Amino acid sequence: MRDLAHNLGFVQSVVPAVLTATATGTGVDLLGFDSAAVVISTGAIAGSGNFTPKVQESDDNVTFTDVAAGDLTGALPAVLLASTTAKASYIGNKRYIRSVLTLNSGTSIAASVLVTKGHASSRPVA
Repeated sequence: MRDLAHNLGFVQSVVPAVLTATATGTGVDLLGFDSAAVVISTGAIAGSGNFTPKVQESDDNVTFTDVAAGDLTGALPAVLLASTTAKASYIGNKRYIRSVLTLNSGTSIAASVLVTKGHASSRPVA
């Protein structure tokens, strides 16, 4: 009952790195899961790095479009701040999602994006 780790799936969409350009995350397959949350972690910002996060969705893991605000619960910040965590839940119905961290100006930010998949149809989750 208390074993949360075997009830969730975790996929890195953007691996931890110092980002100096727009970072388009890998598509995450939600097949077999009924919920998902996007978690963005940041570290240091260099040279006033200004990045905007968004979530995209797709039926085929090829053609992605921005997720409508109504298909996210919780709001991602307009601009990522240093040493923070931001999260939003995806409640849309597409099979794949990914994150995009868009460089607007400045130099860099240390960041990563983790997609947490929940409500697995088959447990335990490997």
